Amino acid sequence: MSTSDEVLSSIERSGKTNPAVPSTLPVLPLRDIIIYPNMIFPVLIGRSASLKAVAEALDREKYIFVVAQRDAQVEEPSIQDVYTHGTIARILQVLRLPNNLLKVLVEGMMQGRIVGGVKDQPCIEAQIEPLASVFDHKDKQLGAMVRHATELFENYVKENRNLPPEVLGAFENIDDPVRKLYYAAANVNEKVDVKQRILDTSDVKQQYFELVTMLGSELEMLKLESEIDTKVHDQIQRSQRKYFIQEQIRALQKELGEDEETSTEIGQLREQLDKARLPEHVKGKVNEELERLRKTNAMSPEYGVQRTWLEWVASLPWSDRTVDDLNVEHVRSILDEDHYDLDRPKDRILEYISVLSLVGSMRGQILCFVGPPGVGKTSLAKSIARATGRNFVRMSLGGVRDEAEIRGHRRTYIGAMPGKIIQAMKRAGSMNPVILLDEVDKMSMDFRGDPSSALLEVLDPEQNSTFNDHYLEVDYDLSNVLFIATANVLYDIPAPLLDRMEVIELSSYLEPDKVEIAKRHILPKLIKGHGLDGFKLNMTDAALLRIVREYTREAGVRNLEREIATVLRKVATKLVTTVAQEEGSVDPAALRSTAAFKAAKRRKIVVDAPDVETFLRAPKFKTKPEDLVDKVGVATGLAWTSMGGDTLPVEVTIMPGTERLTLTGKLGEVMKESAMAALSYIRSNHAALGVSPDFAKGHEIHVHVPEGAIPKDGPSAGITMTLALLSAATGRALRGDVAMTGEVTLRGNVLPIGGLNEKLLAAKRVGIRTVLVPRDNQRDVKELSPVVTGQLEIVYVDHIEQALSVAFRDSQPTAKTKVQKRR
Repeated sequence: MSTSDEVLSSIERSGKTNPAVPSTLPVLPLRDIIIYPNMIFPVLIGRSASLKAVAEALDREKYIFVVAQRDAQVEEPSIQDVYTHGTIARILQVLRLPNNLLKVLVEGMMQGRIVGGVKDQPCIEAQIEPLASVFDHKDKQLGAMVRHATELFENYVKENRNLPPEVLGAFENIDDPVRKLYYAAANVNEKVDVKQRILDTSDVKQQYFELVTMLGSELEMLKLESEIDTKVHDQIQRSQRKYFIQEQIRALQKELGEDEETSTEIGQLREQLDKARLPEHVKGKVNEELERLRKTNAMSPEYGVQRTWLEWVASLPWSDRTVDDLNVEHVRSILDEDHYDLDRPKDRILEYISVLSLVGSMRGQILCFVGPPGVGKTSLAKSIARATGRNFVRMSLGGVRDEAEIRGHRRTYIGAMPGKIIQAMKRAGSMNPVILLDEVDKMSMDFRGDPSSALLEVLDPEQNSTFNDHYLEVDYDLSNVLFIATANVLYDIPAPLLDRMEVIELSSYLEPDKVEIAKRHILPKLIKGHGLDGFKLNMTDAALLRIVREYTREAGVRNLEREIATVLRKVATKLVTTVAQEEGSVDPAALRSTAAFKAAKRRKIVVDAPDVETFLRAPKFKTKPEDLVDKVGVATGLAWTSMGGDTLPVEVTIMPGTERLTLTGKLGEVMKESAMAALSYIRSNHAALGVSPDFAKGHEIHVHVPEGAIPKDGPSAGITMTLALLSAATGRALRGDVAMTGEVTLRGNVLPIGGLNEKLLAAKRVGIRTVLVPRDNQRDVKELSPVVTGQLEIVYVDHIEQALSVAFRDSQPTAKTKVQKRR
């Protein structure tokens, strides 16, 4: 259970609270916030210690001590990093947010002071002394100070444009001078250390003195800002007057015929810019550039640079947008028409359309389709654009290593141009297209910058409404764009970038899925592309299934499409040859009009399973019965790759020689360590496993993983190596029809792994029907399709001892000693 789950569980258990404040309270450090008594304030919490503090408070009558940090940059503050004085508060409400964040609504109760620390871990706890603020109504000096502070605060609210008038109304309705003090201080825009001074004393007179000082300082700042605003307004009026005079001069020049040479080109640009309906913040920049262009000699290099910039600005969609198709049933039909299966991404798009139809607009919809090549990531993005009625632009990021390719080059460089994002918006022609960021995991970086860091602003919903391209130098709104990224693997995507995207995994297709996709989509497209759409051509399900099983081994359908295209080319060649033989010598251009050709179109052409080998020659992949035979020292593991799942046999042999462990097969460091851990486990439990204590003495143990040219790494082969070593050491044969996956510790515990869907598919593909899986992966198996788990006996193990009875056909070791299970 996460810490945020614990907090929500605690608030459910808390029930009614006791009004007495405990003497020891959990401490909640605040960054850049001061919470005063009588304030109700929402606090966003994400740090682990803060989450623990809230959980502790909920178990202690909901009281918590909120206090500001001395330095807001400290990530894990101790009791020395917070101020001594703060506010004793009570938690009113807790709301869980995504990414393990909590929104906590607290109400300040009274001032408090830390008199002693209790502990710093897992959260700060301290002994708190409540401080009472007593107002002496007989103190005339205090009364005068209250009146002065009230006048200052009223002036402050009137001068400050950021505060609504309702603030003053609420202030006037407060009768208690102490509450007035806290209310005014909370609404003053000052630094934390300045506002903290009010909490550092419980003397009301001193507190009012600090408030008056604070308000006086802020009023001085507001007066200065007002003077600056007045000067700026005067400057704008002068600029407008200057512009009016210049327009009069230009009109006179036009009457005299002195401005005709450049006026036509500039006029066309101005007309294009007017049609673009530019935002106000862009119009000012454009008018400046137009004026500079008018004054620049047409033969000057600067003239071309300015004109190109203006043409780019005019060509961008600043306000044009397409109308979203919000008919959920229509969108569903388009997605189903273009793609078979892929229910999860389809459901996510339908959710997006449904919410869009309710609220009218949405931000922050950045999806990332992750899956092996050929499973339909790019084509699904195209279907989403077609279904929603939006324009589609694909932007390939594979091999991009220059930050300027995303943000553009500054105009000072020769040949400068905007980055890929702005270029994509120009191609889209609307403000709300679907932009596909293809192969986002293939980006790299060098001395020219990191493009993935530049993408952070593009994909951040809080920032992309003001995306600033280095070439344009004006803010461009990307908040209406539906960004969809694609990747083969998650671990190659930088963590900050991944945090901004909603990941939707597209797993490998099953054999029935591939056959159905071939029938619905691949075959009709290829038949039309090969000129066979007029013939009665039928490729049976058996033929398609044989191509899938014996001629392709992939997660997607790209190779399947190539093999089907090969079959159709053979069919086309056979047809043309037959027609030519029947008609004799005939002009190829007249071939389609011959009687033999028309007769061939009336005949049925059936491609069945036996015909596949005729067209495609010998099968490329075929399950060999001997691969499933029991062998000594050979275990079948399961591996996950970016291309899908595959079987991974591990071979072990023990031979006389130097006592050492030899590992071959281009293994990575993690895989080598798994082999060492497996050997150590067997040697430390030799008696229980029926292994001679001297089995490795005077012998070389060689572990080999075939297909040595392919790099391999990862911890999931631990159980495979352990059982292969045990088989070689005891001479007992391992079952050939059992596959396995799981990481093994030195104590023999089997730990969970990933990529289970693809691994189980790989086992079924080669005819294996029993699979050993870590018990902690049982919840993952339950989420898999019954088509994947059907006809498979999945045996869950959490210790290597439990795998022995399944992996070996013969009896267990005769030794009575139990296998050591050190959890």
